[in-house]
Parts: sequence; structure tokens; C-alpha cells
Amino acid sequence: MRFIHTADIHLGKTYRNSAGEEERYDDFFTALATIAHDAVHEQVDAVLIAGDLFHVGQILPRTFAKTIETLQPLKDAKIPCVAIEGNHDWIHRRDNISWMEALSHMGYIRLLRPSRTAEGDYRFDPFDGATGMGGHLCIGGVNVYGLGYIGAQAGAHVERIVKAVTTDNNLLLFHVGIWKYSPVEIGNMKLEEAYPLADRFGYVALGHGHKPYVIQSSEGKPYAFNPGSPERVNFGEEKYDKGYYLVTFEKGEFAAEFRNTSPRPMFVETIDLHGAESADQALTLFRAQVAAKVNASTDKRHPLLELKLVGRVGFHPFELGRERLKVALEDLIDPLHVEIKNHLSLVSSAGEVESAKKSLEEIELEVLHELIGAGSDYQGREEELVRLAVRLREAVKKGDVDGDDLLALLD
Repeated sequence: MRFIHTADIHLGKTYRNSAGEEERYDDFFTALATIAHDAVHEQVDAVLIAGDLFHVGQILPRTFAKTIETLQPLKDAKIPCVAIEGNHDWIHRRDNISWMEALSHMGYIRLLRPSRTAEGDYRFDPFDGATGMGGHLCIGGVNVYGLGYIGAQAGAHVERIVKAVTTDNNLLLFHVGIWKYSPVEIGNMKLEEAYPLADRFGYVALGHGHKPYVIQSSEGKPYAFNPGSPERVNFGEEKYDKGYYLVTFEKGEFAAEFRNTSPRPMFVETIDLHGAESADQALTLFRAQVAAKVNASTDKRHPLLELKLVGRVGFHPFELGRERLKVALEDLIDPLHVEIKNHLSLVSSAGEVESAKKSLEEIELEVLHELIGAGSDYQGREEELVRLAVRLREAVKKGDVDGDDLLALLD
């Protein structure tokens, strides 16, 4: 058996109210279309998606229609697309049918979701094509089991997962991260908690973290693989390899090969404007540094930029407004999307940095830290909860999440 293992596609992600909104929206469909094309070209037996096919649970109808169009080549080639739900796919209101369930009912994916017994144990029922539901299917002699996102207590469920599986040649699709390799995600488990999975599953197809990594068993044998996202989803992923795994199962063994995709160029750069006496002088420095750091790229697609301005300057930092900087960037490299963080400090006429001129971000973090620390239940967790508060605020400001995503962050 040969299959492609991918995850974290994030269809529907874009920058709303941005000039590059539509082009960014298409990036994620291009990533999935490339994988589907490769699957047909390689004549694989299946494509496995380990969660977060969509960026939000409540997607737009046009996103659903475009997803069907993108998955159609797999259906035409009779290549089953097996998927599980990630935290971004999941709908908390279970009285509603999800878009993932709809795709499964229509035969575009085979959505795996286990049942639970009265005692809380797992039961992986055979997948039923008529209903589009089930927890287990067999492809090419491999028993494929699926378990979507189950939150921060995933590690505590491993024993029950292993207990529920009695077959050989097993593969598990599991939307969970491992703290050692994916420290910034919520809903991870410890490395040692994952070890028992190696006793029952020859291949654990992970999702959730956007950086690729491989986990070895306690005996040193690779058994769990996370491909990361095929497209860069968030700033901070600019240095990650992007791609998927092409996996071969032969004579009872799994062998995985990482295949690179072609994500949009992304740059996160610090621009040092220290010593600039005027906004015009700072703008000249800004142009020169951005050109030196970004123009060396051979990828001519409009890049995604996050720029942090630092240094002590002789003019009020507000004179270097976002719109003025964006105009300069359009003439220089024409980015698809740019986010600018102004951390400039104002130097007084006496040559000293005015301590009162703290950046808005510094003031905000101090206030949050003080407010959270005032609650006795939260003392000792101030840094963690400040980061969570900022993440919630940024998610709402960007407008690319709904209430379900915010609840998942709080899980």
C-alpha cells in the first residue's frame, strides 16, 4: 500500500479586508490541489488528512463548493480520501451537521470518528459508506483507525485507544501535538504518553502542529509522523519545511518520505532604525533594510511580511505611520499582506530615552499582567494567561476565527 499523509490544510483562511484577500484565500486550495494532483500522478491507494482540513468549523458555502472541486480528481481516480476532524474543523453544537460530515455523506472524504461505550471506552466501528460514518476501515491490508481532536487530555486517552484495537498492520490518524516538538500548540500530550501507541500502531499519522517532525519509540524506531501544514498558515512558520509524507507499507513495515510543497514566501524581520533623526531619514533606512532582507528571495510571488521596528529615534514614532510604511513597501516589493509592529523609542533632547514613551504593547502587557495577578486563583500563571489573552485578542482583531475557535483556545 502507498498513501499520502497530510494535515492542517486550513481551507478558507485569508486576511479579511485586505487587498490580497482573494489571492491568499486561493493559496490553501492550491496546496490541497497540488497534493491531489501528486496523489493521482503517483497512483497512491489513499490520501490521509490528519485534521484541520478547514480553518473554521462554520465555513462559507463558496469554501465548501471549492473544496468539492479540489477533491474531485481524487474521487474521479477512485482514491479514497480518509480524514479526521481537527480542532478547527470541530463544531461544538453537535445538533448541527458539520461540513466534514457533509463531505463524508457525499463521498468526497471518509470521515473517521470512534464511538464511545457506556464505560467511556473507545469503539472503532467499521466505516459505513451509506451513512458516511465509522471509526475504522481497511485499505490495501492496512487497518486505518481515526481519532480527531480530543483536547488537552489526549494523553490520558491513549490506554483506552490501544485497548480498543485488536488487529494487525494498524495505522492511527490522530489530531494531537507532542509538547517536545510543538510547544506553542494547545491540546498536546507529553512524549512519554504517546509511547504506548507504538505497541499497537506501525504508523501514527499526526496533525495539529504546523512544523514537521518524527517521533521515535522508546526503542528508537520511528513510528509517529507529523507533516506540518503544506502552506504557511501563521507568521512564525517562515523557517519551517512545508510538505507532506509519501508513505509505503510493505512486508509489515511503513517507510515515509517527506515531499516538499511550495508555500507562499513569508518573512519576519526586525528593522533597526536606531539613530534616525527624522521620519524621512528613518524611511530611507527602512527601505534599505527591507530590500536587503527580502529582495534576495528567488520566489517572485507577493510575499507575506511581519516587520518589527526597533531603535531609539529623534522623532515621535507615530510620525512613521502604518500607511506611510505600507506605501513604501508597495513601491519596493508589493507584499500580499504586511503586519507592522512599532517598538521605536523616542529620545529626548537631553539624549535620554523617555521612559514614559513606552510602546502600546508594553503598556498593555504590564496592565494585563497586573490584572491577572490580582486574582489569587491565577497567581503563578500570569505569563501563560497573558499570552492566552493576547492570542484571543489578536484572533478576534484579524477576524479569521469564530466562537468555536476561541473556545478551542480556552480548552
